[in-house]
Amino acid sequence: MGVRRFGRVNWLGLRTLARREVMRFMAVWQQTIFAPLMTAGLFVLVFALALGEGRGEVMGLPYLVFLGPGIMMMTVIQNAFANTSSSITSAKVQGNIVDTLMPPLSAGEMLAGYMTGSVVRAGLVALVIGTGMLAVTGAGVAHPAWAVCFVLLAILMLGGLGILAGILAEKFDQMSAINNFIIMPLSFLSGTFYSVQSLPQPFRSLSHWNPIFYLIDGARYGVTGVSDAPVWRGLAVSLAVVLAVLYLAWRWLKSGYRMKA
Repeated sequence: MGVRRFGRVNWLGLRTLARREVMRFMAVWQQTIFAPLMTAGLFVLVFALALGEGRGEVMGLPYLVFLGPGIMMMTVIQNAFANTSSSITSAKVQGNIVDTLMPPLSAGEMLAGYMTGSVVRAGLVALVIGTGMLAVTGAGVAHPAWAVCFVLLAILMLGGLGILAGILAEKFDQMSAINNFIIMPLSFLSGTFYSVQSLPQPFRSLSHWNPIFYLIDGARYGVTGVSDAPVWRGLAVSLAVVLAVLYLAWRWLKSGYRMKA
């Protein structure tokens, strides 16, 4: 019996995959939603206790106000990447990736299904941590539309990179290596805790080649109204990287690269 489609999209299959991806992390919400909130809170607490009032202002902002968007985006980035990468790697290691490959799902439908899990998970994390940060700092949101835009771009970029990493990795230690030696350094060295304007050359210029820098800088502009780089440049770079990452993920899913036994 043929698959029930509406137009050219297998909506039933797409909805089932997306629901599976959401339920996969919601089943352990204490680890996927609550734990990032605790980690972000600990970062803020450590910096507040260690620096006190001695840190002064950064870019004309109290340090905790400057720090808040960076902490939020760093956590969003890690969760968006973790959701797709762990889903694909786990399925490959456990040998049940065939359950995703056998149904009549196109590459675009698989991409959308996997990305739905990242969008929901990282979006919830952003909402929870962002609300907490605003409550702690007492600051408002200068440009809400920009903030939401860069959070969404961060989720799409890192969710797509998670798919690529999950396809490349054959076991969990390979996935850990990608996260520990690529994703985490790029997120930590992207202006999360400092303004890149304070860096000496050539590190200041090198920071502008890090696409995650533009995500964090753009979100900081959305929340506080200040940024290290022109916000439109950040938007253009982020969009270009997102489109390139998602296109490559679609091509790999379509070809079955490192997915088929």
